[in-house]
Amino acid sequence: MIKIENLSFEDLEKSLVELGEPKFKTKQIFDWVHNKTVDSFDEMTNLSKLTRDKLKNYYEFTDAVIELKLESKLDETKKYVIKLEDGNIVESVYLKYKHGNTACISSQVGCKMGCTFCASTKNGFIRNLTAAEMLKQIYLIQKDIKDKISNIVIMGSGEPLNNYENVIDFLKIINDEKGQNISMRKITLSTCGIIPNIYRLADENLPITLAISLHAPLQKKREEIIPAAKKYKLPELIAACDYYLNKTGRRLTFEYIMIGGFNDTLSDAKNLSELLKNKLCNVNLIPCNYVEESNINPSTNIDIEKFKKVLSDQGINATVRRELGSDINASCGQLRNNFLKK
Repeated sequence: MIKIENLSFEDLEKSLVELGEPKFKTKQIFDWVHNKTVDSFDEMTNLSKLTRDKLKNYYEFTDAVIELKLESKLDETKKYVIKLEDGNIVESVYLKYKHGNTACISSQVGCKMGCTFCASTKNGFIRNLTAAEMLKQIYLIQKDIKDKISNIVIMGSGEPLNNYENVIDFLKIINDEKGQNISMRKITLSTCGIIPNIYRLADENLPITLAISLHAPLQKKREEIIPAAKKYKLPELIAACDYYLNKTGRRLTFEYIMIGGFNDTLSDAKNLSELLKNKLCNVNLIPCNYVEESNINPSTNIDIEKFKKVLSDQGINATVRRELGSDINASCGQLRNNFLKK
C-alpha cells in the first residue's frame, strides 16, 4: 500500500484520478494529511464514508510515535526519541529561538560516515528515512509543543545527501503552500561533503541554506576526523562549493567543530581564512560535545574567541553556536545511543 504522506500534491492528484476520484478532493485530503496532520482516514470528516473506505484500500498512514522525551531545565529545548513502525528509532530536537521554533530532524537511521566527533555513527547505518518519516518528525513535534515549526535543520542522525531523493521529496512537500508552507529559506541542510550530490542540489536551485561540515582546513587533518574526506577530497569539495555559490547565489555555511588541541590553533584559523577567502559564506564555530566513545574534548572559550578573531580580521563572518539543551545531551546521536544501550 502507498504511504499517503510520501505523495506530493501533484502525485496525490494523479493517483486519485486513477482511482476515479474528482481532482478537487486532492486539496481536501492533502490538507488533512499535511495541515491538520491526522493519523487516520476516519478523521477526514468532509469526505463521504464511501470515499474514506476507498482511500483505506489504497493508502495507509506512516506510523511513528514519541517513545521518549527529555526537556531541558536550562532552556526550552526538547529532545525526542521517535519510534518508527519497523521498530527502528531516530531522534529529533526542538529548539526555541527568538526568530522562531526550530526542529532538527534526522534523515537516516544511524549513519555510515564515521565522523569521530559524532555519536550518530557509533551504532552504524541501518537505512534511509522516507519523506513521510521526515515529515512525521515535524508533525509529532508540533503536536507536542502545540505550536508551529517555522525553521528546519536537517542535521540530526544521518547524511542527507546520501538519501538524496527522499530528502528532496521532503523539502518540496514541507514547502508546499497547500501544506505546511515552510519557506525553503528557513531550511538548512547539513552535509559532510557528498560532492556529486552537491552539484545535483545546486542544479535543483532550491533556496535552502547549505551547510558544509568542514571541521579542518587541510586535507590530511580532515581525513583524521571525517573518513569520507578520503573519498571526497578538500580541493574537489571547495570546487563543488564554488559551483553551488555561482549557481544559486546563496550564502554557504561552513560548520567547524572546535576540538581542543586538534583544529583550534591560530595556524588552523589562518589556513581556514585562506581556504575561504573571498567566498560568500559564514563560518559556524561549534564547541564540540564530549562523545564517550571518541575521547575528544572541546576547545576552551578563550581559544574559540581567538580563532574567531583571526577569521574576522581576514574579513570572514564567523559566529559561535549557542549551546542549547546541554543538560539533556541534545547533540547528534547522544540520546539515541543511550536509549539503545538501555
